Amino acid sequence: MTATPTFRAFSRLLALALVFTGMVGCSGFSSGISRDTFKPYVPEVVQGNFISKEQRQLLRPGMSRVQVREILGTPLVASLFHADRWDYAFSIQRQGVAPQNFRLAVHFKGDVLERVEGEDMPSESEFASRLIKPRAVGKLPPLQASEEDLKKFTVTRTPAPATPPSVALPRTYPPLEPAAR
Repeated sequence: MTATPTFRAFSRLLALALVFTGMVGCSGFSSGISRDTFKPYVPEVVQGNFISKEQRQLLRPGMSRVQVREILGTPLVASLFHADRWDYAFSIQRQGVAPQNFRLAVHFKGDVLERVEGEDMPSESEFASRLIKPRAVGKLPPLQASEEDLKKFTVTRTPAPATPPSVALPRTYPPLEPAAR
């Protein structure tokens, strides 16, 4: 029960024709595809503690560690080798928006705040505005309706049906589970 040589040649020729047709059909398809058509999904990555300009302005030399922790939160890095330094770092990466990185170092002398180092922090509203990806908005249609347009959507109200006669509800209901024997 072997296939005849003509059947084998025909099936090979058919397979070759299908491959060739597929390749020719796909050659014109690439003109509509740009480099950005198939992008992998990049998840939003948020790391660290965001410190706002308002929080930094509340810090004053002479504050205790507890007061600093109440304002800024738990530090991201508190090294055993640098016990008098707390580091706060924050980074966020979103698709379509430039990555944002912020760093702040708080130095203590004993249990008292000595100085604060770091870059200028954005206010909460500035930071929120940086997260929004700018979008191009096309021309919006006018949101007006003429009297003729409103007449198209008038609803004719049908009278409500007469209320059905009230049915007395039972005072007791059967048990949900069968009685134990």
